[in-house]
Amino acid sequence: MSDTSCPVELLVGLGPDVRVISVVPLLFDRLRVTVETTGSAPVCPGCGRRAWVKDRSEVSLIDLNCFGKPVELVWRKRRWQCTNRVCGVGSWVEHNDAITPARSKMTSRAGRWATFQVGRYGRAIAEVADELGCSWHTINSTVVAWGKALLEADTSRVGVTKAVGLDEILHERRGRYRTKNWATTIVDVATGQLIEMVEGRTAGPVITWFEAQPETWTDRIRYGVLDLSGAYRKVFNHALSHVRQIADRFHVTQLANRRLDECRRRIQQEQHGHRGRAGDPLYRIRRTLTMGTERLDDSARRRLEAFLASGDPHGEVAALLHAKEAVRQLYEIGHHSNAVEYLEDLVGILIDDTLPPEANTLGRTLRTWAAQVTNWHLGRYSNGPTEGANNRIKRVKRAGYGISRFEHLRIRALLYAGNPNWELLETITPR
Repeated sequence: MSDTSCPVELLVGLGPDVRVISVVPLLFDRLRVTVETTGSAPVCPGCGRRAWVKDRSEVSLIDLNCFGKPVELVWRKRRWQCTNRVCGVGSWVEHNDAITPARSKMTSRAGRWATFQVGRYGRAIAEVADELGCSWHTINSTVVAWGKALLEADTSRVGVTKAVGLDEILHERRGRYRTKNWATTIVDVATGQLIEMVEGRTAGPVITWFEAQPETWTDRIRYGVLDLSGAYRKVFNHALSHVRQIADRFHVTQLANRRLDECRRRIQQEQHGHRGRAGDPLYRIRRTLTMGTERLDDSARRRLEAFLASGDPHGEVAALLHAKEAVRQLYEIGHHSNAVEYLEDLVGILIDDTLPPEANTLGRTLRTWAAQVTNWHLGRYSNGPTEGANNRIKRVKRAGYGISRFEHLRIRALLYAGNPNWELLETITPR
């Protein structure tokens, strides 16, 4: 067994200085492989004399499967002793990163494999743990340690960023009353890459994160996309005051649809004294109202006009319908200056007291966010890539049936949606 060219040594593959002592089959189709190192003795760090082996202690590690069976690797580690009796160093235990990092319960190759499976492919911790025949906590702590080391080593993961998007995502519900804990995702909306996750959805932590980044990176950002959030507008005003803020197109259109639906429900209550029912005219066209008019055929248009005539006697819902379409037409304009003039005229119409209160509310909101809304015509960026990154984070959460610790969620999200350089995984070791 001492010959390093033995097929067993080659199969274990832990290096030329590792010798296989025994391979023992265990119950439940498991293998126990016992190894020891054969490298030369080190010198004492205190006096410089050659050390000798005082004794050996066995350390049990989880290794990669072999022949389709889980493997328990037992490493008989040497304890070194200085030969100089007057030296005060005493004894110390050998360490080999090629076999396992310090204080790890898995071999280095098994840790890298588990991190790649969970991070790259989004596999569940429990699934990988079952495959390797170990506990959930062993895999989770390993993935967190190796993933953190990879993200720290990959200093070029985030390149030049021209436009960033901010959005909130639900982290977890905690406590008796299921209090929601939120996080903020920072995404390169030009590439869809998740740049960072920051705990909370208030402005303070996100501002602190941006201020900690190199100016050579933040100075190149030209656009910031947000979803009509006052907190995120504060982030851009304070931390990235030089960027042009863009209100996400989807959320602006959604705002107009929401005001239209509020008006429909109010008229419904005034006309019938109850919420919408299957036979009520406005309830029957509730979805048709939020559709783009260009998507309606002649039959749908006649149906819409007929139910508005019977359920909207004062034309208030129809007025909000026209307002919603006017907001959508804003994005058909090609030039920024024309869009600014169009929005000013539209706001002036919507805030007229003769229109329904929902139209007035829509007009005031558009007036407040006028610069951000019309800046879309300059950059034409949206928060769609940010929503896409959030969906990938939700997939990570679903695979884990929820992740309670924010730092663990952050690491796994960045591994899955942050595009790290996986080739670096072979060159690093957690500390």
